[in-house]
Amino acid sequence: MDVSVCELKHPPPQLSPMPEGLSSQQVVRRLILSSIVQSESSYLDSLKRILQEYQKPMMEPQNWILSPKKVRQIFYRLQEIHQCHSMFQIALASRVAEWDHSEKIGDLFVASFSKSMVLNVYSDYINNFTNAMALIKKACMSKPAFLDFLKKKQATSPDRITLYGLMVKPIQRFPQFILLLQDMLKNTPKSHTDRLPLQLALTELETLAEKLNEQKRLADQEAEIQQLAHSVGDRNLNKLLNSEQRQLIQCELLTEIVYGDKGQVIKSKERKVFLLNDTLICANVNLKGPPDISSLVPVGPKYTVKWCSPLLQTQVVEVGQDSLALCVSGKVFLGPPRLYQDLEELQHDLGVVEEVSVLVSTLHGTYQNLNTTVSQDWCLALQRLIRLKEEEIQNANRCRLRLSVPGKPDKSGRPVSIMVVFNTPSPLTKISWVNRLHLAKIAQRQENTPGWECAEEETKTKAPFTLPLLTCTLPVFSPRTHTLKLEAALHSPSQSSLLGFCTASTSLPQGYLWVAGGGSSSNHSGEVEIFSLNRSAPRLVKTVPLRAPVLCLEYVKEPSAFMEEREAEKTQSAAKIGNIICVGLQDGSIHVYSSVDTAVQCLLTLVNPDSCPVLCLKHSLSFLFAGLANGKVAVYHRKAGGELWDVDSCRLVSLGSEPVSCLLTLEDSVWASCANHVTVIQGSSLHIQSFEARPDPGCSVSHMVRSGGGVWMAFCSGSSIHLFHTETLEPLQEVNISTRTALLTPGQVCVSSLLICQGLLWVGTSQGVILTFPVPTLEGIPKITGKGMTSLNAHCGPVDFLVSTTSTLASDLLRRDSMLSSSEESAPGDGRGGGGDEARQRMEHSSSPQDPESPPPGEEKPKRLLLQYRLYSTCQLPGKLLTALPEQGSSRSSQDALEHSPEDGSIYEVSEDPDVWVRGRPVEWGKEAETKRSKVTSTAIFSGGRGHRRIGQKASPEACSNAAENTLLVWQLPLTLSQ
Repeated sequence: MDVSVCELKHPPPQLSPMPEGLSSQQVVRRLILSSIVQSESSYLDSLKRILQEYQKPMMEPQNWILSPKKVRQIFYRLQEIHQCHSMFQIALASRVAEWDHSEKIGDLFVASFSKSMVLNVYSDYINNFTNAMALIKKACMSKPAFLDFLKKKQATSPDRITLYGLMVKPIQRFPQFILLLQDMLKNTPKSHTDRLPLQLALTELETLAEKLNEQKRLADQEAEIQQLAHSVGDRNLNKLLNSEQRQLIQCELLTEIVYGDKGQVIKSKERKVFLLNDTLICANVNLKGPPDISSLVPVGPKYTVKWCSPLLQTQVVEVGQDSLALCVSGKVFLGPPRLYQDLEELQHDLGVVEEVSVLVSTLHGTYQNLNTTVSQDWCLALQRLIRLKEEEIQNANRCRLRLSVPGKPDKSGRPVSIMVVFNTPSPLTKISWVNRLHLAKIAQRQENTPGWECAEEETKTKAPFTLPLLTCTLPVFSPRTHTLKLEAALHSPSQSSLLGFCTASTSLPQGYLWVAGGGSSSNHSGEVEIFSLNRSAPRLVKTVPLRAPVLCLEYVKEPSAFMEEREAEKTQSAAKIGNIICVGLQDGSIHVYSSVDTAVQCLLTLVNPDSCPVLCLKHSLSFLFAGLANGKVAVYHRKAGGELWDVDSCRLVSLGSEPVSCLLTLEDSVWASCANHVTVIQGSSLHIQSFEARPDPGCSVSHMVRSGGGVWMAFCSGSSIHLFHTETLEPLQEVNISTRTALLTPGQVCVSSLLICQGLLWVGTSQGVILTFPVPTLEGIPKITGKGMTSLNAHCGPVDFLVSTTSTLASDLLRRDSMLSSSEESAPGDGRGGGGDEARQRMEHSSSPQDPESPPPGEEKPKRLLLQYRLYSTCQLPGKLLTALPEQGSSRSSQDALEHSPEDGSIYEVSEDPDVWVRGRPVEWGKEAETKRSKVTSTAIFSGGRGHRRIGQKASPEACSNAAENTLLVWQLPLTLSQ
């Protein structure tokens, strides 16, 4: 076999000198192009180095250390990858040469990387990567000559990069391309000829990167499972690990903490915890191998299984937010023992101060700083300090994962549970573990096994939890209101301060779900039901009857400028209204409600001049748009000063004679559908531009959803959905959903609802079946890139609506203010490094000084926290000031001074603003910014329709009786962690 590199004698492309008169965007685009050229040249050099400096010498007969077969396995498909990028560099050179005339590069990426050959060679390389690293590791350990060869190559290379460092570059290549093209797109005007090609290129690269990431994930999962299986002697566990049904959901190094009877840390040791789809395994981690090999190629650890627990018998044990439990089984503390000791001392001090307060009340004299008011303030200060200490304990608990796992039965045969405590690296890690444990249990329910039908070739490649899990079914409206039809739903986000840290990871997105319905004619009334989502199953909290059927809902978030104005004014102005919800009725009115709580106060009623039914509502920053049944759009202007919509500002935009069935807001414009036409209404000018979505006038546009640079549309008849570009308005893709699954009846199905959420396009059908298709999530075009999935949980009638609910966990839930876990739990002799003195210094530096300013070196640090409470001043009280300072040193020698003494000032000076003070000390600006960068998002999807059925199963009598009942199906997705 000829392993020589195919030498294409083309130097790296060079940009011509920058011409004069370029715009700032053109200059930036040239710089980004230069970065693309340089990074591609560097990447090709790396591939060339692997092939010429490693593969070629190893294939020469005089240098045979490994067999040619093993060498080919290690460098599998690298030559084809090099050829792909050599050809791309040639094409890139021609584009660079003509850049000043065309300024176009997006189509080159599409042409070069949309070919199936590119996906195939990269997939083969990534699938083989773990095997290649294993071969290199084994050869290093068994053949000293090979180890010397790798060391010598690294030592003589100019950048000292290892073979592993070179071979990992193909895995990183496409994410680098994506970042560069995102920057290029940001600096490309909307009218530029390269804009759509760049968006399509982003779509291709994101799709390719996602597929390769999934291949890498599967390969890593298999490697982890095999590494664990090799370490297991138990036959049943080996059978479990080698089963095709098992999936690895998450594995991570966590620190197990063992406490003594008095709460002291006996030991702490790293464990590898494996979460499989039905089992939790904890393993000891053994030594990782010789350091000289580890520096050249990652050497996987060896494991010894410590315990294995069925997932359904494993429970997360949490400290309740409202009742702080101090121990389990009577003895074992759940949190850092020193913090509990501090808490006990504070409680003791509070008791003493209360006794002092009683004694002070018996004084006959009058004293400025020794009276009943001051002693009561001391009590209040200590009570607040106790609350802060409890919060500190909670902060430390945010990084502790406590699991109750089944142990061996006792002598009488009764089951015994064992408490296992792990320390996680951060609150983000803990909340991820709790969420995945929760969802893994839901995944084992009958309705989720299986929950979706996938294409056969995709079934095995689906990552755990990429399939949405059916959490519950929920009846809506009472049986007496069966005449009501589900029309709309929306999510009103609301942070719940009562929601515990881990409850937030197992509940639905925080806030309220509004569900609206109405009768079949104007004679019927309407109704709105409001559900609280702050738990794993929604709970009905309010029912709002309305005089007419509800046809649509719209959530309007308060603009941030108004929020700042509200904080500044602190008056009873309209800016205090906050977020609002608009309800469109069949009688032509729009009711505006406050979404602050469930009181549902009607703030305003708008009526369109024609009193025509309001079919749809959308808003922009300054306008409220209402699509009417007579083919017009009513536009209401927001009042000056951030108040509600102006009743008298209604302007009508006529689009046609057919009803305006849906609206879609895009930046500074609104898309409105009327029959088979879509009209783009521009901003405040209300300038309109119309285009034909389908040539057939009978095919009215019924639904529109937007993602990135595209809008998907569905029609009132037919089973096809169409994708349009948001800027050029040209059609980009058409998909017939009836041909994607055998569970739909072709010719008799149409799309009844659409939704795009977290990379999935959800399609509800008239037959009650829901389909999902993967779509890109970046700024590209949301083209359907896979065969899609079909839910085996369906409605008995049409899917009336699909709505996503999302909320972001409050940043204070994710803040880890205490570093005690890293210092306090480094038990002597645990082998984690760092002596006791160093640990103490670390602890003192991170958590001891509770006042804002630490004392200078050399000064004695305060033994305890200062009492921190803002006092309602007692300076006006008569009597002599009490101070420990000499008379001449006192800044206030007179009885009429208006301030407390310095000692008293240290007690009372601290503000109670929770955004500024955490556990009695200010949050450092840098740490606060760091906290805000971490974002945890909870997402659930609600579908509304009649009844619930399982496709492919015979319906039970109970299911048939509920077929006419309005029902919500609730799907939950895993928490997403992002920066």
